[in-house]
Amino acid sequence: MEVSRRLEAHPKIARVHYPGLQSHPDHAVAVEQMDAFGGVVSFEVAGDLWDTARFIDSVRLPYIAPSLGGCESLIEQPTVISYWDQGPDKRAEYGIKDNLVRFSCGVESQEDIWRDLEQALAAV
Repeated sequence: MEVSRRLEAHPKIARVHYPGLQSHPDHAVAVEQMDAFGGVVSFEVAGDLWDTARFIDSVRLPYIAPSLGGCESLIEQPTVISYWDQGPDKRAEYGIKDNLVRFSCGVESQEDIWRDLEQALAAV
């Protein structure tokens, strides 16, 4: 939750998709149905495909991986990892933007995770 709040406040983040945030369109439903909101947050870097790739390449802590489950933090750029072969029109139809990032928070310290994301955003 804290990582999503910090991402939402960061000037190099265009949008955060996390049901625990009041800004999420389904927040009220999430509050009714969940005790907690999970460890996966998706967000859009304020930039293009290449800015986002530079961000992903700059993280040090999470593994770059298509899976979003495990003890360690994992990160991916869905456009590149999962949807590249779909082409821009199909990705747009699915709502997969070139600047979208999926991040699964692992068991590392919240402050270590944040410091790593912050230093990687400085590369954008």
